[in-house]
Amino acid sequence: MADTQSAKYKMMTETPVPKLIVKLAIPTVISMLVTGMYNMADTFFVGKISTEDTAAVSLVFSIMALIQAVGFFCGQGSGTYLSRRLGAGEKDKAEEMAATGFATAAILGVLITILGNVYAEPIAYFLGADDESIVQTVSYLRIILMGAPFMTCQFVVNNQLRFQGSAIYAMIGLFCGAVVNVGLDPLMIFGFHMGISGAAVATISAQLVSFVVLLIGTTKGGNLRLSLKNIRLTPHYMKEIVNGGMASLLRQGLAAVATLLMNHVARDLGANAAVAAMGVVTKVVMMIGCAMIGFGQGFQPVCSYNYGAGFKGRVREGFFFCVKYGTIFLTLGAAVLILFAEPIVHTMRDDPAVVEIGKVALRWQAAALPFLAFSSMANMLLQATGKGFKASVASSCRSGLCFIPLLYILTFFFGIRGLEATQAVADFLAFLVAIPLAVSELKKMK
Repeated sequence: MADTQSAKYKMMTETPVPKLIVKLAIPTVISMLVTGMYNMADTFFVGKISTEDTAAVSLVFSIMALIQAVGFFCGQGSGTYLSRRLGAGEKDKAEEMAATGFATAAILGVLITILGNVYAEPIAYFLGADDESIVQTVSYLRIILMGAPFMTCQFVVNNQLRFQGSAIYAMIGLFCGAVVNVGLDPLMIFGFHMGISGAAVATISAQLVSFVVLLIGTTKGGNLRLSLKNIRLTPHYMKEIVNGGMASLLRQGLAAVATLLMNHVARDLGANAAVAAMGVVTKVVMMIGCAMIGFGQGFQPVCSYNYGAGFKGRVREGFFFCVKYGTIFLTLGAAVLILFAEPIVHTMRDDPAVVEIGKVALRWQAAALPFLAFSSMANMLLQATGKGFKASVASSCRSGLCFIPLLYILTFFFGIRGLEATQAVADFLAFLVAIPLAVSELKKMK
């Protein structure tokens, strides 16, 4: 074990930065694309049933995003800390944080399952369900909530493996779940005639498979073992989880709130067609965004490990490498989405009203994609180096501080056209906010 840890330290601190980031980014990009596939699969297959079912999936997506936010909160919070401790040679503290982060996620996941099922119908109405979609929404929601503990815990293990430099194990776990999800969706929905409930069963089955495979990954390759005896639910470790994970919780939690508010506004403007359209667009753009985030997550362990070891020049080098190639990738992705917006939306749902709204919203969001490279990397830099407050501010902008006010301002003046443009304008403003936050820290690392 000691030799393996020593070899990993050498790899993380001596391998040329671009080569190391690419090595870690390939499996993390695949992992994030797989995460996007979880969300896309249900939308694609449910879209073959009805617009009401598609709307129901879009509504419950905000709850799934919230569950994922809790998982990433515990996973990023524990992962950044244990990575810095491994970089500093403090393996015992890293082991304690790994177990503590996992236990915290399990507790929160169980609470979400219990409270969510008790209040499922009020939650569905709160999410924006109407009399036409309430049955489908509650049915889908109840089953999804049963998988909350596995979902939160799998994201913790996934992040902890990444931050140890074992991205390949993280990728395998999520990939296995995606295969199960894509395979079970048509079988459950159409083969067993379970409809939207079948889509939910497929999703939580996939989450369970991912959880088990990722848990096995912690026993391989010199990774930190999860042990009950290492759980430390103390103020120190809770504070570190909050410091490292709050940015993720705000980013994804506010994304869930933003989706909820957007669904309410969309329903007021154009009923189920608008809700379905914006849900489709959000998930399509997320596929491109997932690839970008995966690339950045290849940078995060390099950043936190080398920051903990004192090699700050490697942190700067990695940041600028990722911003450069991330911008190029997102620009190419934006061009594809703009050119093929209409057929892409039509593939997900062939309702003319959905396509008409969706194609315009997709082009707007695609146009702002290149700005995400800098803002995403700035957020990851701040989070990985333990700059919790700045990271929280940066992560809050895209779906919260900028998006929510713009949602109401733009729709008030421009109606449905304002709704279609809101995310793009919020992305640009988030980019402007991220510049001084990141530059101020990069200057300290010279």
